[in-house]
Amino acid sequence: MTPEVAIRKREQMLRDGYCVIDDILTEDFLQELQDESERVIKDHKPLPDFKYQGQHVDLKGSDNEIIQRLLEWKPSRNALEQMGFGDFKSVGAVIILTKDPGEPALYWHQDWMRWNDPITCAPWPQTIFLNYYLQDTTIENGCLKVIPGTHHKRIALHDQMVPAHEQGARFIDEDHPVMFGDHPDQVDVCVSAGSLVLGDARVLHAARRNQTSQRRTLILAWHTRPNTVPGYWKGVIPEVIANRDPDGQYPGSRIPCEYLTDISGEADPPRIQSL
Repeated sequence: MTPEVAIRKREQMLRDGYCVIDDILTEDFLQELQDESERVIKDHKPLPDFKYQGQHVDLKGSDNEIIQRLLEWKPSRNALEQMGFGDFKSVGAVIILTKDPGEPALYWHQDWMRWNDPITCAPWPQTIFLNYYLQDTTIENGCLKVIPGTHHKRIALHDQMVPAHEQGARFIDEDHPVMFGDHPDQVDVCVSAGSLVLGDARVLHAARRNQTSQRRTLILAWHTRPNTVPGYWKGVIPEVIANRDPDGQYPGSRIPCEYLTDISGEADPPRIQSL
């Protein structure tokens, strides 16, 4: 990536909550990951609760040499460094997620679990997902869907959704009109095999149903950064973050609270100029 492209990718992450980095995996390593993912899930029996995620296999890098290489993959680390995201660190594990032929869509959700913490108001990402796609993704085989900007702004869908994953969404019906509906602002993120999709944990996203006869697989890796202002940030800082108690106890929550302002005309959280 050139410096100009890296800045554009970072700006897209800040503005939209996601970006795509093409051809991050070499052909040889992509093949290794395809073979290893198939080996790992061959005898895996997915739980009924995970029918919307498909195969959902957790793997630690310390237990799998190929996965550890992915977690340490230099092109990915270089891309993060170039974007100013070099302080993001892997949690040390991945999840293999699939959409098998005919499997249902994945419902709308966000993955942020710290909505009671003022750090929620950060204009920059604090937790990101790295989705490595092992096949080309299309509307037909279950590509990612994203609603840009929803990592910062509340929309009506936030207040209509069933809480994510184990707190309710895993148990909904396949015809749930809200959780599986299309949204006028959604973007279908269709990418080539070997590409990397970066996403802010707060952004609303989902995945389409696989209508093809072939499996669609991705490897998901979570990365987090310290609760500090990143070095590249030269803009204003939300006052709630400037005044945040670094030793405060903030109960975890998957449900957006008052820190996610809505788009009906409410003011953004108070901000101060960056120092």
